[in-house]
Amino acid sequence: MNSFDPTKARINGQTEWLAVAVYFLKLGTTAFGGPAAHVALMYDQLVTRKQWLTAQEFLDLNSAANLIPGPNSTELAIHIGYLRAGWRGLLAAGVGFILPAMLIVMALAWLYVEFGATPQADALFYGIQPVIIVIIVQALWLLGRKAIKNAATAIVGVAAFAFYLIGVNELLILLVAGVSIMLIENARNLRNVPPTILFPLTFSLPFTFAAAAFSLPLLFLIFLKIGSVLYGSGYVLLAFLHDEFVQNLGWLTEKQLLNAMAIGQLTPGPVFTTATFIGYILGGVPGALVATLGIFLPAFVFVAITHPILPRLRQSKWFAGLLDGVNVASAGLMAGVTLQLGRAALIDLPTLGIAFVAMTLLFRFRVNATWLIAGGAVTGLLHTALAR
Repeated sequence: MNSFDPTKARINGQTEWLAVAVYFLKLGTTAFGGPAAHVALMYDQLVTRKQWLTAQEFLDLNSAANLIPGPNSTELAIHIGYLRAGWRGLLAAGVGFILPAMLIVMALAWLYVEFGATPQADALFYGIQPVIIVIIVQALWLLGRKAIKNAATAIVGVAAFAFYLIGVNELLILLVAGVSIMLIENARNLRNVPPTILFPLTFSLPFTFAAAAFSLPLLFLIFLKIGSVLYGSGYVLLAFLHDEFVQNLGWLTEKQLLNAMAIGQLTPGPVFTTATFIGYILGGVPGALVATLGIFLPAFVFVAITHPILPRLRQSKWFAGLLDGVNVASAGLMAGVTLQLGRAALIDLPTLGIAFVAMTLLFRFRVNATWLIAGGAVTGLLHTALAR
């Protein structure tokens, strides 16, 4: 981590931030496929082609992005912008990467609000929703394989799944899981708990919102909370959204949440722009802007304030243990919400058939998720037309 320093940008930051803005605007407009694809594209273009940074610097920054809550590929972009052009680069990279996706999702949300109740739209989402469940299952499989490292993490993951299903608050689950694995992995060093561990614990304190009427300030606070504590992939976001908007507040139905995830998967850029879609259908353009700001603001803050302590965090066995626990609990939460949403999406033999075909194509032949969603949409339209 000592190989990079944002205060020592190699090229004049007065003009380089424009190049950063242009590149990430383009990436945010064209980068389909989710966080893993975003990271691969950034490596190919910024390390191999443009040589903006070395391979080691890229790996260090990617590790740094995984150490803090929030959307990892977005945080990697912000880190790279910070390295390249200081504070201006930090803002240019983050805003450039998020803005195109936000505008695209807002346009799709407008179409959804205007035409989502039509038979054609119902047919589209009838075929898309089973595919989304399969995509989430694949992400859960990949996350779980990485998160379960030993018997202790396996037990904690299963416990997180069970506690989520009986209604325990997801932040409390993450906190207890993180602390449990941290203590288990560092049982011999319990007398020397480093102060740096207090930072992530502070942002993991559980709090929730009771049922209330819709308001923009409350919408902002909910997404600010989610953006401040969420570890794992964009699909872990589902657990938080389901808990807050479906179970606690009742502002969304399970089908609306699945449709929001479908839109987030279909569009380029960060999957977290699912928040933009939800904000729009709840509060129009102001809701979309407030939700987007709330969920992404912590990423900018965390990148800015953690830079000085990232080398210490990476070397801390205490923090590594906490992160192991949070990651496996995230997989447990994701499994719980997938089960609940699956009941809403897999409602008959045709939807089960769509899911089976999608699973075969995704797991066996690694077909791109965007093509699977398009295929699901076409299948839904054909099924509805033939059923008449």
